[in-house]
Amino acid sequence: MALRMWASSTANALKLSSSASKSHLLPAFSVSRCFSSVLEGLKYANSHEWVKHEGSVATIGISDHAQDHLGEVVFVELPEEKSAVTKEKNFGAVESVKATSEIISPISGEVIEVNTKLADSPGLINSSPYEDGWMIKVKPSNPAELESLMGSKEYTKFCEEEDAAH
Repeated sequence: MALRMWASSTANALKLSSSASKSHLLPAFSVSRCFSSVLEGLKYANSHEWVKHEGSVATIGISDHAQDHLGEVVFVELPEEKSAVTKEKNFGAVESVKATSEIISPISGEVIEVNTKLADSPGLINSSPYEDGWMIKVKPSNPAELESLMGSKEYTKFCEEEDAAH
């Protein structure tokens, strides 16, 4: 614990930021107090889901911050393809060794693809929350809903404030 606190304070003092190892595949990320990565170019909900909007498709998953707090993910419940998700409503659940948590949709739309790899390998959410651990792809019914979500800087600050409160 002392080492983590030292590393956290050092990272904050140095305003440490880094680039992803596959920088040609991923946007840059910054390191927050809890060493969770927050990717630039994504949108984040205060319930810790992320959205990557490309053309007519929005990919949704849970943030590195969320998976870090959940601990080892052992089971994921996701909706069926062609089902509807509604902004700020539950669309599934993540069960970890610590607890079961609802997954809240940051936007409304139709599910066009489900990450079936998570059924056999739910730990992908822990090891790769922004790449292999994505959950669903949605055709947004109201793309303007994305504007209400946080960018990377706002989300990093949100997580730091939330962690400081606990």
